[in-house]
Amino acid sequence: DSDAQVAYAPGKDGINNLMRIYAAFTGKSLEAIQEEFAGKGYGDFKTAVGEAVVQGLAPIQARYKELMDDKARAQQAMRLSGRTLEKVYKRVGFLHE
Repeated sequence: DSDAQVAYAPGKDGINNLMRIYAAFTGKSLEAIQEEFAGKGYGDFKTAVGEAVVQGLAPIQARYKELMDDKARAQQAMRLSGRTLEKVYKRVGFLHE
């Protein structure tokens, strides 16, 4: 993309995708995003998208780590998921070795 303008438009699939990701993590409209980055380049925008994603995923990562660090809960989850997987194998006709 030669114009390096942060704007949602046909043929700008990469920027359009990043704008939707940024919108999903910030709650901003596409129009607000265009206004926020008017006069700025892709570098500034890509940095902001990355920061928004990291900030948005931080609580999920923290909870995941908390759950993974709980060995008793992890073992219980493995047992339950194993039983569920076994049922799925039987229903769809897969052979379990």
